[in-house]
Parts: sequence; C-alpha cells; structure tokens
Amino acid sequence: MIETPPLVDQYCQGVLRTELGLATFEAQLIRSAGPPAAGTTFFDTPTGFALRRWCPPLLGLEPHCAPARYLARRRELGAAESARRLLRGSGAAVRLVDTGAPGDLAGPKELALTGGGEAFELARLELLAEQAADTSGTPAAFLVNLSEAVHHASAGAVGFTCGAEDGAGGPSWGTALARSPEPPGPGEVLGAAGRWIAGRARGGAVRDPVLLRHLAWSAVATGLPLQLRTGAGAGEPELLTGFARATAGLGARLVLLGGYPYHRQAARLATVFPHVYAELGAEPGQSGARAAGVLAESLEGAPFGKLMFGGGGRQLAELHAVGALAFREALGRVLAGWAAEGSWSWRDAERVAAMVAAGNARRVYRLDERN
Repeated sequence: MIETPPLVDQYCQGVLRTELGLATFEAQLIRSAGPPAAGTTFFDTPTGFALRRWCPPLLGLEPHCAPARYLARRRELGAAESARRLLRGSGAAVRLVDTGAPGDLAGPKELALTGGGEAFELARLELLAEQAADTSGTPAAFLVNLSEAVHHASAGAVGFTCGAEDGAGGPSWGTALARSPEPPGPGEVLGAAGRWIAGRARGGAVRDPVLLRHLAWSAVATGLPLQLRTGAGAGEPELLTGFARATAGLGARLVLLGGYPYHRQAARLATVFPHVYAELGAEPGQSGARAAGVLAESLEGAPFGKLMFGGGGRQLAELHAVGALAFREALGRVLAGWAAEGSWSWRDAERVAAMVAAGNARRVYRLDERN
C-alpha cells in the first residue's frame, strides 16, 4: 500500500458547534435546495454511503451501521467529542479554513485545537466587501475601506477564496471573469460600487460582475494564492482561461476549487498555465464507490506538482472525515495499481502521493514560512 504523509487540506469550512437531529443533519449532508423527496433520505446518496463506511468506526461503531444508530451514538458522545474524534481520525494535519461561510461554525483556531493539528485562514472576498459596505457612507469610502480590508486580510490569511455558487440576480465568478478578464477601470468600479450600495439591503451579497472582477484583481495584487470555484453550480474551468492568461507572470497563483464533474478540464487548465493549480479531494466524497476512477482521471490530466488535496468539508465534521479518508484510500488504490502493473516504481508512487497529499499545498501557500 502507498504511504502518504498527514494531509494538508487546502480548502474546508468550519464545523457546526450545535447538536443536530436527523432532519437537520440530513440538510447539511449534501447541497440541496430542499428536503429529500417524501419517503427517501439523503443518506441514500454516494456521500451518505461514504459517510456510513468511514465515520462509524471513528465513533466506535461498525462500518455501514444504520443512520439512526449512527446519529444516536453521535448524540451520546455529544457534538464536541464527536467532532474531536472525526477530525482527528481524518488524517489531516493542516487545514486551510474559509472563514466566510455563514452559521455558528468553529473557526481556524478552534478547528486546530479540536482536530489536533494546525489551521490557517482563507479570507473570503465577498465577505470583505460586505463588511466594508456596512461601514461606508459613500461609494468612494467603500472602495477605500475595501482596499484596506484586503490589505489587512493579506497579512494574516494564507490565501483568498470566493463563495460557493452562482446566485439569483447575478453571475458566477467564472462568468464575470469570462466576460472581461482584465481589471476594471477606476470609473467603472466606482459606478458599480454606487449601484450595488444603493440597491443592497444590509448584508446583501456581491453580485455585480464589475465588483467581482475588482475583488479578484485586488486579491491578485497581494501576491497570495486566489481560489476560484469551478464545477457544478459555478461553471466550467474554461470560463477562467482569459483571467488565467491575464494574470500570468504577476506572482499570484490561481487554485481551481471543486472541479467535479469538470475535473479533467480543470486539470488541463493547470497544465497550460504555470501559475494555475487544481484541487483534488472533493471528488472521492461525492462519487462514492467511483472515487478511485474519478481521481485517476484528474491525475492523468495535469503535472503532479500542480494538484493539491482539498476535502471541501463543511458544517459537519463527518464531511471533513469522509473527504480526507476517501481521498487517501482512492489515491493509494490508484497509485498502487499503477505501481503493481509496472507503469510506475513504488518509490515514485509514494513520492507523488506525498506531493499531492501535502507537499504541493505547503509550497503554494508557503505554510512552512508560517511556523
């Protein structure tokens, strides 16, 4: 079997602190616009089956136990102890945490303490804009405050990230950057800021494509890595081709998140541009028994130094554990298969496993400089 070092999870969100009933737990299990159809359950999904395979043993139960039994054990242990066991059992030593997700979530410091490792902040760009707008009386003041907020965030965060989905009333990041990948001019930004501030209710999300472009270029100017979403709900990776071309040579790295089911296209974009990287990891948890096959497709499409594990865990500690454990098992199965058939040496297989599992992320986010 292939040995991998403790994982560096290059993208996750915080974990809910509260106790959860069946309906509340299921609502967090997969991304859905509503509850499961009458007479069905979200446990009957690839993610649900993966959870029942990997998580029960971490709580002292047999694999594939019934959901009701699993949730009863979770309540018996309590939310804090369950989270501690799940996070520590995941095999992740470092987590990069998106601090812009809504809800009563554990932040980087609490995740590090609970999970027994390290955690660093990923600053979400839309949240910085919304916070700056809440303290600004005019569009001009907003732009000044936003510039200061991005600069301040760059001093503590290891990178910038963006929100999850295209929302009603506005484009996705990919669509906005595809329309015009170059940075918007000052007058264009000021006008967009005025329209957004005038039309938003307090707490309203950023949807204006000019402001999204301005946020992206503000992050690039700091030199820190910028994570951009692709995949279901966020658009195909090819939408970011123009932006990747425009940012080449500027020093900031672009990391494509959540490429599934467009993981092959994301890998191809990482191949074409030296400063573009692609995430691996969320696919195994989403594709269940097909995890190794999906992961192999990404590994076949990009240089191994351009691929990084990111579990995409959110809300539930179970999703952190599933992402990490399913990834480690799928990666080992794929690379061991290639080595066993003679296509690779075992030494090369372990070397690439170490790169993808941890080494690349440490290099891209300069994590060793933080210690």
